[in-house]
Amino acid sequence: MNLLEIVLIALGLSMDAFAVSVTLGLSVKKPALKDVIIPGVFFGAFQALMPLIGYLTGVLFASRIQELAPWVAFILLGFIGGKMIKGSFSKNKEEPKENKSLLVKMLVLSIATSIDALAVGVTFAFFQINIIKAVLVIGFATFFVSMLGVKIGSIFGAKHKSKAELFGGAILVLLGTQILIEHLFFQ
Repeated sequence: MNLLEIVLIALGLSMDAFAVSVTLGLSVKKPALKDVIIPGVFFGAFQALMPLIGYLTGVLFASRIQELAPWVAFILLGFIGGKMIKGSFSKNKEEPKENKSLLVKMLVLSIATSIDALAVGVTFAFFQINIIKAVLVIGFATFFVSMLGVKIGSIFGAKHKSKAELFGGAILVLLGTQILIEHLFFQ
């Protein structure tokens, strides 16, 4: 597997993180550096870590991982998306008081968007591949794509925060549903 193929895989894997980053950016009027960096770091790290775990796990658990991944993504994205949709209808808008909720949210979203990378890592075990180079490319690509997503989302969300939150939540729910439908009907 050459570098171009790895870059294409990295960009493909980063699209879920990009979509979620756009939804995160929808609720940020003027994103501070931390608003852009945090999703990039979380999504980039998880997108790099999951293929490594998958690679190390190898063939032994390949079928189980591929069967569970869509369900895990569906549940996690549906949960976060549902909370965003519910929040968009709330009359009492208050900012989170603790960074703990942000940490939990980012962990859940990072796992949900990177679960497919676990299966990709398993397939890497079948190829002559430099896994360190592959996970670095995947991690950095996702880092930059996620930061771009937050910026793009903030441009569109600044004017219509509650509608943007509703839209962002709907995107997450639909993304989770799409993952599950593709798994159930198109494989």
